[in-house]
Amino acid sequence: MGTLTVRNLDDDVQRRIRRRAAENGRSMEAEARAILSAAVSDNRLVATWLAAVADIGLDEFAVPPRSAPRQSDLA
Repeated sequence: MGTLTVRNLDDDVQRRIRRRAAENGRSMEAEARAILSAAVSDNRLVATWLAAVADIGLDEFAVPPRSAPRQSDLA
């Protein structure tokens, strides 16, 4: 396993990692490893999906007009 030292990390970034680590029940180091692993993962489903649909225009998916709701008879 390799070692990575990150210098000049912004204080706000460090706070966010600390908070996220606490929420996930991990140390900051374990949380940083998880973040880095996810960032370089080949299994980036959302990023892949967004790239695939980036060229689709919203005009192609126009919402059809809707009619007024029907009256309900609850008697």
